[in-house]
Amino acid sequence: MPKVTVHRKAHFNAAHRLYRKDWSDKKNFEVFNKCSNPNFHGHNYELIVALTGEIDKETGYVFDLGVLKDLIKTEIEDCLDHKNLNLEVAEFENLNPTAENISVVIYSKLKQHIPNHLDLKVTLYETPRNFVSYSGE
Repeated sequence: MPKVTVHRKAHFNAAHRLYRKDWSDKKNFEVFNKCSNPNFHGHNYELIVALTGEIDKETGYVFDLGVLKDLIKTEIEDCLDHKNLNLEVAEFENLNPTAENISVVIYSKLKQHIPNHLDLKVTLYETPRNFVSYSGE
């Protein structure tokens, strides 16, 4: 059977501050600029979850997109939407919530629910022009 990639797009809003606890405010500002604002700042994140695999002969699906929609809602949106990532999300207690790190956390949360025969790729847009992708490598 041919391999096909299916995609599901999602959205969440979250605030964060890019900084290292072991650096001074001055050094954090030098490295992260206005993103290190002690009062935080927010983004309207766009998320694309892609699954690649063979089409199932019985269903015609690679993966049921309704199931993927529900997984994204319970595992990602409910956890991250309208949250301060630094203060309210356990994964970022000691991890700088950069777009790169957020994408790895999202991947890890979803991967445990995705069958092993499917390849997972997460693309996270922090802004319309700034985005990252992670596929477990």
